[in-house]
Amino acid sequence: MKVFQLEDFLAGWIGGASSVVVGHPLDTVKTRLQAGNGYRNTLHCVLTIYRKETISGFFKGLSFPLASITVYNSVVFGFFSNGQRLISKFRHGDGRHPADMLDLTLASMMTGLVSVGLGAPVDLVKIRLQMQTQPLLAENFNLAGNGSVPLRSVRIQAQPQYRGPLHCIGTILHTEGVQGLYRGAGAMILRDVPGYMLYFIPYMLFCDWLSPGGNGSPHPCSIWLAGGLAGSISWVTATPADVVKSRLQADALHQRKYKGVLHCITHSYRTEGVHVFFRGATVNAIRGFPMSATMFLGYELSLKFFRNL
Repeated sequence: MKVFQLEDFLAGWIGGASSVVVGHPLDTVKTRLQAGNGYRNTLHCVLTIYRKETISGFFKGLSFPLASITVYNSVVFGFFSNGQRLISKFRHGDGRHPADMLDLTLASMMTGLVSVGLGAPVDLVKIRLQMQTQPLLAENFNLAGNGSVPLRSVRIQAQPQYRGPLHCIGTILHTEGVQGLYRGAGAMILRDVPGYMLYFIPYMLFCDWLSPGGNGSPHPCSIWLAGGLAGSISWVTATPADVVKSRLQADALHQRKYKGVLHCITHSYRTEGVHVFFRGATVNAIRGFPMSATMFLGYELSLKFFRNL
């Protein structure tokens, strides 16, 4: 059995594409909530997006994640599976040796670190596109002159800052340089290194618990349930770091107010309290289940198909 297997990357690509389509609408809601755009709660955010932007508002920025996150998930799942076999071969002398908790922890942590290199620019562009709004309604607009003249219900056609993913990347490179594409990468490391530990390890444990005896591959229903539960656990626990990451990455759309990760944490805490770091946790829990369930099911079924060819 070879340590490196290409089918892990191919199966990760297919699973990633499936999960993006399922999870993007709630991902948009999560991003709007975390960036702090005046939404009272999850329901208010959903209704506001729908009223102002219709259904299409929930799918803003979908094209780029669909093209890029599929590649990202391909790298994540391919690296994790091949890394796990490499660690098993190094520690136990055989890549087929059942992975123990240390093997899974090391493979998960390395996957989290590797994922940031590719995932930070992808997340940045996705968030910048998601945060662009439709025409705004200006109320109580004051004209300079002899006194203030309120103008109510004046519609201002806000020109989107970015015309699309490529224009967004070009603009960021032009205005912020290469380092601009990695804004929020520090917070992403804080999110993804423990986040992938709480993603892959619970999935493996749930699959074992849901498949007593361990004979053969788990049933698709077990894979779906184990993947969904693992996704919810991972995303909920990663929410504080995800809030910081989202705020840093969305910051350049308006006047920049965060100098870095630590400043974002302290400023957010002082102005909004500790609860701000759990903004979007409900959406993450709800969104994490179908996304991860679809991701793992697509991955496992695709992997089985490729290995049976």
